[in-house]
Amino acid sequence: MAFEFTSIEIANIRIDEPVTVLTDLVVSAVCFWGFYKLTLLPNKNKVHHYLKYYFLSMGIATFIGGMVGHGFLYLFKTEWHLSPEFAETIKSIVGEKNMHVTANPWKLPGWLTSMFAVMLVERASIEYARSIIKPGMIRFFAWFNIVELLFFVTITFSTLNFFFVEAHTFYGFMIIVLSFNLLIYYRTRSRGSRAFLIAVAFAAAAALTFMNKWTIHKYYNFFDLSHTFMAISAYMFYRGSKYIIEHPVESEPVVVD
Repeated sequence: MAFEFTSIEIANIRIDEPVTVLTDLVVSAVCFWGFYKLTLLPNKNKVHHYLKYYFLSMGIATFIGGMVGHGFLYLFKTEWHLSPEFAETIKSIVGEKNMHVTANPWKLPGWLTSMFAVMLVERASIEYARSIIKPGMIRFFAWFNIVELLFFVTITFSTLNFFFVEAHTFYGFMIIVLSFNLLIYYRTRSRGSRAFLIAVAFAAAAALTFMNKWTIHKYYNFFDLSHTFMAISAYMFYRGSKYIIEHPVESEPVVVD
């Protein structure tokens, strides 16, 4: 077994970025474990449905990201071509500099699945807040949740620019999940929403690590550290999800100062 920083070879099979693959698979394992544990809960409602499939989708996304996006990307060689007319339309929306990317299209399955997962945890947060927010606002955010997903999916699919995956994740976690759960926690002191807020904090740490390329060691780079924060975030999302499913917000005592 010959080891290098960028690849490892086992039985004549090359695995690129082995530590990054491993940390991606750790995130995936936490998510699949969360999905399994939530399927055992008897409560069956929309929040349960959204959260359960959030973990399944994110587990699939990080598994694909590790295996295809990092470990074996060299086996997937594909060029991406857009029609000139469509390319010009997208360029007018995102700017020319965001069209000049070289990402392999085989990264898209992991990226798009993760975006779908973020959409599910957004919907879970919106649904959880249904009893304390006006119905019109709930309907607006529920529809906008679909519109913003379709927008970011179209842009990401067209540009192959991971920036738009990050932008969608930022919006989903930092705008929707954070704000809704802050409101719920303020009104009810829900331990589930508190766990979600901690999970968002670790997700933000993962994003900052990735964007700033903070690296601890050459064998444990910013990808790996970011994935570690993501694994902790996923675990806290599970802790919050279990409580939220078992304790609907309408059963929480409202705190009056």
